[in-house]
Amino acid sequence: MAHIDLGIDETENPGIRGLMRYRPETAGPLNALAEALLRAPNSLTSGERELIAAYVSGLNECVYCCSSHSAFAAAQLPEGMPLVDQVRTDPDGAPISAKLRALLGIAAVVRDDARKVTGELVSAARAEGATDLEIHDTVLIAAAFCMYNRYVDGLGTLAADDPQRYVENARHIVEHGYGR
Repeated sequence: MAHIDLGIDETENPGIRGLMRYRPETAGPLNALAEALLRAPNSLTSGERELIAAYVSGLNECVYCCSSHSAFAAAQLPEGMPLVDQVRTDPDGAPISAKLRALLGIAAVVRDDARKVTGELVSAARAEGATDLEIHDTVLIAAAFCMYNRYVDGLGTLAADDPQRYVENARHIVEHGYGR
């Protein structure tokens, strides 16, 4: 149970979904940010951007967000959940592009201490083909998911136990986006 009374059945609205229903006036901007970062046109695919969100959420040990965004990434990547699981456990050994690997490295540093993102990390990502927009969006995705993770976990929300729930939510997000 959440630390506050959300006035809803948390089993039907776990994690951030319950928080969004509790406070729709903050849900709008939070969903708009997720939509812009994860689904708007970009040279990184939606699946790659969801993978960054899942990776950061996993590093933060946010079960709900990691499970959700892992499912969202898997639904949009041809390699599906096996790739997501590989990236989450061993990004250096996962079969992803060198560019995405460099961006995940930046995301991990942002998650740990954003002040430790160095010019060398950025130059390494550029050397692998990352654009300034991709670097910008990676940093913002990592920073935003630190906030989302702390929001979900700080209020002690429920994480669904059934992995199928995340798969069902992924279908909805892929089809309709965030906040619809």
